[in-house]
Amino acid sequence: MPGFLFVKRDRTGMKQTSPSAERNMDIVRDRLLKIVPDTARDVLEVSSGSGQHGAHCSPAMPHLRWWPTEYDPDRLASIAAYAADTPYGNLMPPQQLDVMADAWENTAQPERADVIVNINMIHIAPWAACAGLLRGAGHKLREGGLLVFYGPFRQRDVETADSNEAFEVWLKGQDPAYGLRFVEDVAEEASRHKLSLSEVLPVPANNLVVVFTRKEA
Repeated sequence: MPGFLFVKRDRTGMKQTSPSAERNMDIVRDRLLKIVPDTARDVLEVSSGSGQHGAHCSPAMPHLRWWPTEYDPDRLASIAAYAADTPYGNLMPPQQLDVMADAWENTAQPERADVIVNINMIHIAPWAACAGLLRGAGHKLREGGLLVFYGPFRQRDVETADSNEAFEVWLKGQDPAYGLRFVEDVAEEASRHKLSLSEVLPVPANNLVVVFTRKEA
């Protein structure tokens, strides 16, 4: 994710804070509490950014291990600082992960994940990053495992909110490869990797939670 989304640091200079993460942390946590099954033991967060979501969500799910990942080494330091302050020790040390690498499913722990979470990434990355994430998730998830996206999307035959239209214009001004993805396009690509669209859940601020399930065939 682009660095301009992170505008503040704590007094130590280690913890980064994102205004968007501060706004949506409760929404993400509350939705995950409803989505993540009680039997889950390992959640892999792809593109953890500042680390705020893992620090906020993992204490609410102390029965599982939350594995944060990032590509940018500077953000890894921020995630580690948050992990050091979490109460249950279930926010694991951050790992570097490039979602577009061919074999990223072999480079991050755990060996298999029950849930993969991706928050506010695919609209501020080229389409190849979304495709790489879906390919990796198809290998990394256990059968029946869940891939959960949170963020702004488009849907065909559904009118896009004015705020999302304005956001799209702004994104394209940052990089023409950025932009809100159609749920249908993501689902089509996901189907190539044994991932089936399960739920599309509206949440505040014109965002969606989009859930895929890993099928064996």
